[in-house]
Amino acid sequence: MSSTSVPEGPGSVSQAPNLPAGFTDTFTSRYVDIGGLRLHAVVGGDGPPLLLVHGWPQSWYAWRLMMPTLARDFKVIAVDQRGMGLSDKPEDGYDPGTQANDMVALMDALGHQRFAMVGTDTGLPIGYALAADHPERIDRVALAEVPGPPGAVPSPPMFAPGPLNDRFWHIPFNRINKLNEQLVQGREKLFFSWEFTIQGGKLPDDLIDYYVGMLSNPDSLRGSFGFYRAWDAMMTQNEKRKNTRLAMPVLAIGGAASSGDQVGEAMKLLADDVQTAVIPNSGHFVAEEAPDAMLAALTAFLAPYREVAAVGAARA
Repeated sequence: MSSTSVPEGPGSVSQAPNLPAGFTDTFTSRYVDIGGLRLHAVVGGDGPPLLLVHGWPQSWYAWRLMMPTLARDFKVIAVDQRGMGLSDKPEDGYDPGTQANDMVALMDALGHQRFAMVGTDTGLPIGYALAADHPERIDRVALAEVPGPPGAVPSPPMFAPGPLNDRFWHIPFNRINKLNEQLVQGREKLFFSWEFTIQGGKLPDDLIDYYVGMLSNPDSLRGSFGFYRAWDAMMTQNEKRKNTRLAMPVLAIGGAASSGDQVGEAMKLLADDVQTAVIPNSGHFVAEEAPDAMLAALTAFLAPYREVAAVGAARA
């Protein structure tokens, strides 16, 4: 498929189901070539740039309920990570350092030198790598729903109590080479439905079916495991990153029925300016389970970034 082709199918804005009213008036899907890789991004709104990086096993669509409100104050860029959604699914390059470089190349291609970023789940290690490796590019960063980037903070024990094991067992499983794909292929609904329902909250069945449908092909299934198969590289990278504390403001977000204040406690080990938001009545998938509460937390946190940009625009 050429770099000028138009994103199509349910992974694109034009055919995604159940979008908020007026969504397609503001947002469009586009492919962005970043040199040997093509990313799919959904872009819209006015104001300083705000990059949104989803988690596993999702896509840009995870942010859809928040995007129209954010677009009133920001140029919103919701990207599919490599291996996910409509982005390319190469054989390698899934470690957070490489994916952070993907994000920098994406924002370069879109003309944004400095920006704010929000990352959840796998988007948290990617966001941490982005802030640590490219601090000159990040004004402030919000990180959600992982109790700290693996390798930079202590990890849960391998043999955890049952409830924790139920929530985290997918990490070692997803790291397996090929066998996991063989076991899941043809049983995607069983596997991914469990993952969506065990994480402390409740998503509608039709939403789970949407994500399962997006993952029910061999390339997408392999791509969805890519981040986890790069786990050893992530651990090595983060052992080095933790030696230099983040200086920019950090908002650590946890769902009350999931990570809670653990995200904030972990990020305080790694950054000098950390605010914590625990979102009530939410499990792991905060942007979809409690979008209004997450928006309120982000709006307050991003206000200084928006205001400084507005002053700069007025002076220009």
